[in-house]
Amino acid sequence: MCRFLAYRGEPIFLADLVCAPTHSLVHQSLHAVEAKTETNGDGFGIGWYGDRNEPGLYREIRPAWSDENLRSLCDQVRSRLFFAHVRASTGTSTTRSNCHPFAHGRHLFMHNGQIGGYGRIKRRLEALIPDELYDTRLGTTDSEAIFLLALANGLSTEPVAAMARTLKTVCGLMGAAGIDEPFRFTAAFTDGENLFAYRWSCDAKPPTLYYREEPGGLLVVSEPIDDKDRGWREVPKGCALIARAGEAVHVACLNEAIGRLAA
Repeated sequence: MCRFLAYRGEPIFLADLVCAPTHSLVHQSLHAVEAKTETNGDGFGIGWYGDRNEPGLYREIRPAWSDENLRSLCDQVRSRLFFAHVRASTGTSTTRSNCHPFAHGRHLFMHNGQIGGYGRIKRRLEALIPDELYDTRLGTTDSEAIFLLALANGLSTEPVAAMARTLKTVCGLMGAAGIDEPFRFTAAFTDGENLFAYRWSCDAKPPTLYYREEPGGLLVVSEPIDDKDRGWREVPKGCALIARAGEAVHVACLNEAIGRLAA
């Protein structure tokens, strides 16, 4: 499993959250405490928004704790919205194209979890991705496949309903293939203005996901980067966190959205 962090708010240096805190994401790459594996050393990535329409990306296969370029970039880059991710592979190769976050146009996406028995449904899942989106697929992960299928399902305009459709589709493929392993999914998605995060699994045991609102902005993490009693709130199981520009942050029930879909 992986660890990630998303921030939206007043512009800050990435290092303030990615590197500096006592249990920063860089620290979690070596010493995670709420993940299946303590070490997340199969690459990392950052994605940030600046003055251009599309986000910048830096992804690398080296562990986050040993990459001096990451620390230098985070010390210099200032952003109002950014993603950071440290990877623990669930079976696919350690390549830059498999490191999160994934970008498509103005959108960023990152994921923690896995599709159980992914190898048995990979071809069928990829066949559901339209050609114009599939042509942008650079890696081999289930995470990127979920992202592209969700975009095809309307993620950019209906971030909760589209993700519900995507999760239901994947579960349908797993059921048809007789897969008993769980599908576990926590993720974050942004269009550069609005931020969405999801916490779901088919076995009611989704990976952890927390958020904290501060006067300057919103922070979403796989696990707290400092003491848990410093305002952290857990995203409920089976729910989505919605943070639209100019609106109050709130939680929507992803399970209800899935339940409303026709069988």
